[in-house]
Amino acid sequence: MSAIEEVEQARKHIQDIIHQTPLLHSQSLEEKWGRRVSFKAEHLQKTGSFKIRGAANAVTQAAAGGARLVTAASSGNHGQAVAYVAEELGLSSVIVVPTDASPAKVAAIKAYGGQVEYCGTTSAERIPQAKSLAQEMGGVYIPPYDHPDIIAGQGTAGLEMIEQMPDVDLIVVPVGGGGLISGILTAVKAQRPDVLVIGAEPALAKDTALSLERREITAIGPTETIADGLRTTQPGELTFPIVSELLDGLVLVEEQEIIEAMRDIAVRTKQLIEPSGAVAAAAVMAGKAGAQGQNIIAVISGGNVDIPRFAGLLKPAEIE
Repeated sequence: MSAIEEVEQARKHIQDIIHQTPLLHSQSLEEKWGRRVSFKAEHLQKTGSFKIRGAANAVTQAAAGGARLVTAASSGNHGQAVAYVAEELGLSSVIVVPTDASPAKVAAIKAYGGQVEYCGTTSAERIPQAKSLAQEMGGVYIPPYDHPDIIAGQGTAGLEMIEQMPDVDLIVVPVGGGGLISGILTAVKAQRPDVLVIGAEPALAKDTALSLERREITAIGPTETIADGLRTTQPGELTFPIVSELLDGLVLVEEQEIIEAMRDIAVRTKQLIEPSGAVAAAAVMAGKAGAQGQNIIAVISGGNVDIPRFAGLLKPAEIE
């Protein structure tokens, strides 16, 4: 089975679990940013982020193989998705989160029936713990990004975008471990090789940028970027080759640009998004991705943010 066939098969597996999210348009933001941009609204997805696409595909496959328990390592969104799908399918779940995980995301994991364990602040610390728990408890570990089922599931967002906007010129995607962008690249480049796909990565967490520059997977240390969902220490073994081969470009986004994009989207569209979800939009806003006249889609990857944190980032004096 080819990679695009895996994405199309994933779509069949998960269609009864996920939403097909809309494209949102804002004439006001188009005028302010000087770009013809639409937003792929994955913050309106079940569990509040794109992560449920890959999780639904992977957990469904695990259940089909006889699993009764799954584990995951997550800063929040992947964990919420795994816990939700596991509960839907009658499985137990244990989610390993960082010690500084968003309280809103932890509360959501628990609400979806997941058991929460805390471990470190980086994916390099969380992942071994989640794998160990799966082995000890006779369960199946569900990776956050570096697995064929996860990549194929995330790729379904790419299929939707090219169907929703047939004349799209450019898709801008946030980059963490690479599951979302490698899935979207797989889907889009197989169906529409003329469509450009550009990654947007926090400048404080530029492991993919460094890896592309050095042409090999390169790890970084812990990062304090506000985009907590993109705090990976290195690209995946499976995702990086896809990104290296198919990506049309990668731009780095500063912390203040992320905040400004969150603010603009909240004020102009009344949509509440998390910092990680604003990274692609920030790249467009800052003129780092896309040009005038292009039809651009920026992927809003998630909306799971604590209201106090959101308000703290968007200081009242900055609200227009």
